[in-house]
Amino acid sequence: MKVFIYGTLKRGFPLHQKGLNGAHYVGDVETVDPYPLYIAKSFFGPMMLDRPGEGLRVQGELFEIDEERLPVLDELEDVGQPGSFRSTLWVTAVGGGEHLSALGFMKSENWLDPRHSGYLSDYQDRRFIPPWDR
Repeated sequence: MKVFIYGTLKRGFPLHQKGLNGAHYVGDVETVDPYPLYIAKSFFGPMMLDRPGEGLRVQGELFEIDEERLPVLDELEDVGQPGSFRSTLWVTAVGGGEHLSALGFMKSENWLDPRHSGYLSDYQDRRFIPPWDR
């Protein structure tokens, strides 16, 4: 299955080794539709809302993963906690190309307090505080 990674699970970011180490990197992609992506919470996490058509096209990385890896990603992304879930979205290679369906990790409004940014198209912020340092 394909997963769209736009934040702290990207290569070179704090959660990558714990969630996607050894997974097949497909390439750099961006969402076909705009989505609202913010930096929020006291730990400065990237938060994408499931509101296609609002915000900016979000750049990220596409990975092919085995089903067994999904629970690890869910735990790192707080899936199962109120307002934290997976959704299916469409991505394409940066600059255009074939549209591919992928899972994306989403949040709801309750995750945006406090909000530290406006809409982002490419998460590069380095203020994120990983769970083990909070």
